[in-house]
Amino acid sequence: MNTVPAAEGRGTKDEPPKPAEDAAAEEKPAAPSPAPAPMKPARAAAYMAASTLLAMTQGFGLNLVAANIPQLQGPFGATSVEATWLMAAYMAPNASLSIALIKIRNQYGLRPFAELGIAVFLVVSVLHIFITDLQSALVLRFFAGIAAAPLSSLGFLYMLEAFTPAKKLTVGISLALTNIGLAAPLTRFISPTLIDLGGIRALLHFELALAMLAFAAIYLLPLTPVPRAKVIEKLDIVSYLFIALGFGSGAVVLVIGRQYWWLEAEWIGQLLVVSIAALTIAAVIELNRERPLIDLRWLFSREMLHFAAVLILFRLMLAEQTAVAGNFFQITGLLNNQLTGLYGRVALATLVGGLLCAAIMKPGREPVIHMAALTLIGVGAFLDSRATNLTRPSEMYLSQAMIAAGGSLFLPPAIAAGFTMALKKGPQYILSFIVVFLVTQSLGGLAGSALFGSFITLREKFHSNILAEAMTLADPLVASRVSQLSAGYGRILTDAALLKAEGVALLGQQVTREANVLAHNDAFLVIALLAVGAAAALAIHMLYIHIREASARRRVAPAIEG
Repeated sequence: MNTVPAAEGRGTKDEPPKPAEDAAAEEKPAAPSPAPAPMKPARAAAYMAASTLLAMTQGFGLNLVAANIPQLQGPFGATSVEATWLMAAYMAPNASLSIALIKIRNQYGLRPFAELGIAVFLVVSVLHIFITDLQSALVLRFFAGIAAAPLSSLGFLYMLEAFTPAKKLTVGISLALTNIGLAAPLTRFISPTLIDLGGIRALLHFELALAMLAFAAIYLLPLTPVPRAKVIEKLDIVSYLFIALGFGSGAVVLVIGRQYWWLEAEWIGQLLVVSIAALTIAAVIELNRERPLIDLRWLFSREMLHFAAVLILFRLMLAEQTAVAGNFFQITGLLNNQLTGLYGRVALATLVGGLLCAAIMKPGREPVIHMAALTLIGVGAFLDSRATNLTRPSEMYLSQAMIAAGGSLFLPPAIAAGFTMALKKGPQYILSFIVVFLVTQSLGGLAGSALFGSFITLREKFHSNILAEAMTLADPLVASRVSQLSAGYGRILTDAALLKAEGVALLGQQVTREANVLAHNDAFLVIALLAVGAAAALAIHMLYIHIREASARRRVAPAIEG
């Protein structure tokens, strides 16, 4: 197979990777030609290193805000909710831009696309150094989301460039997706050290340094040129504008909605209406085109709906690591510099899982690899569901490493299988496949964080009410606890009523903390049950296929013997 996928990058608080379409467009020859000679090992290693650099550059920019919300509040004079708008500003254009970049690259050429993309990103990175207020930061994060979109695509293409066509859909795609998965834990791993060295400015300088190195790598290591073709139509521009408006509005709602709460802010509903209306208009346009930008009829076929459901479920389960576990340690009072050991091990497990997937991935092995990945995620989430307020990062090293390895094992076989399915339908279906990947990974990652964040909030209120019902001063144990908690203020407060009120307030804080711990345990358990349910469904599917194939062999055998 001479055509291969290239993902467009990841997400979320852990925003999810971009679609695996690019290589197909780049690698598909205009006419039959001999297979290219394998690249020399040293040059192949250089292209792999460039791919890693590009993925880290894009991933660091993507996760910079999510990993350092508390640290950004002071320099910008913002609340935590206002700082979260920096994530929304980044994701609004980034969520859909990959769709437009596919045709732009095919019409104007790969090298101009690469050079312009990295140059714009470098300029935006330089401008970040001069920002001093939140308003300027929001504008720059918006343009950073635009400028970063080509980098994930280029990171994929550089990794695939190093491999022969036979290995692009196995080793190449596994290593490329591993790079994308490494970005989030590595950002959280190095951020505390950089902040200790120079505050937020050190983070911005590091991002600029990565952009400059990536700029040099693209100019020193050109990708194989591909034939250009006029593929952009006027209606493509109209359709994309509505798609961008719909995806961008949806991304803002998913990032910010939980902060203002879904039913409390009127603008959330208005933005959802805009998103739905824009996507509806885009769908009407596409359904009435002879050569649509996106083939919606194929997207809603049984095979694609099944594929989309699998990817969405995967993104929801990975929210355990990106949204639930990190938030758990925040509510227990731990800071980023106390979590570096955890994220270092998560990064190592991600790398090991990706390398293992590259070594064992072959056509037909997808179900077995997925079963192993679901088992790792399910067991890891179940182990986390027994956490207490005394649980520390070292006690989650094993479980979080299992989840990270499971994530690295799951995605490459799924993307390779889905891309192969699109190729069987024809090259024109590649972009439609990308949309499925984009929605499930980019917006799906945001949806996973929003869903479990809201679930934790609701469960915390439930557990708080249950615990508060048992807290009455008529209970000797409760009265004794209040007395113990207020004892520390005995030398400051002489009024017995005030002293008692202080003890009650401190007890209320402990109740809230315990309710939060229980709510996170509920979320861990739900994710474990999702993994178990998915594994059971996969086992039933594998059994069904085995029975059907055995039945077919029995029917064919008599005919052969006759």
